[in-house]
Amino acid sequence: MIEDVAQAVTERMATENPPRQVCWRGKGVAFAPLDVDDAELVHVWRADPVAAHEIGMWPRSLSAVRERIERDRDEHDRDDFLVLLPDGTPIGHTALFDQDLVDGTAEILLMLDPDHRGQGHGADAVDALVDLAFGELPMHRVQAVTHTTNTAALDVLARAGFVQEGVRRSACLHRARRYDVAVLALLRDEWQALTRSRSWDVPVDGQ
Repeated sequence: MIEDVAQAVTERMATENPPRQVCWRGKGVAFAPLDVDDAELVHVWRADPVAAHEIGMWPRSLSAVRERIERDRDEHDRDDFLVLLPDGTPIGHTALFDQDLVDGTAEILLMLDPDHRGQGHGADAVDALVDLAFGELPMHRVQAVTHTTNTAALDVLARAGFVQEGVRRSACLHRARRYDVAVLALLRDEWQALTRSRSWDVPVDGQ
């Protein structure tokens, strides 16, 4: 049901709205600034049971999601993006938030459409986001937090070079059960040591 609703919203957005302006590219995905008009799509993704459980998203009304996006848009310590496929199809939401330019720290968030999980898009999006954090912003440490049972997210983060630093025991309550939360981070020198190509090395329009 969630997948069908998300597809319907995506198709309607494609016919009603002009192509999105890409501001950053990864190997297999691109980023466009998240806008208030994306609230309906984000609302559908947040309602997915897997996202609600693994990311800890509490279901919110569409108007509340729209207000939150509008409020976050004015914050200077975060950047929110719609994750796009090469053909412009929106498949997720990612963010670099709690940015502290003095200490050089920030945290990442990623939420993908259920139909596009397990296809490598999450890894591409994380790689692109950390390239933005270290390549265009003066970040020294980028953090990620997730349940210790969220094996898919832990695998994506490990492939991106993140190191698990510790566990916040019994830090999350969900469905009357306590969950441990893993804290992972990628440091600038660790990112520099990665042998993969960077976002700015990705060819644009076949060039």
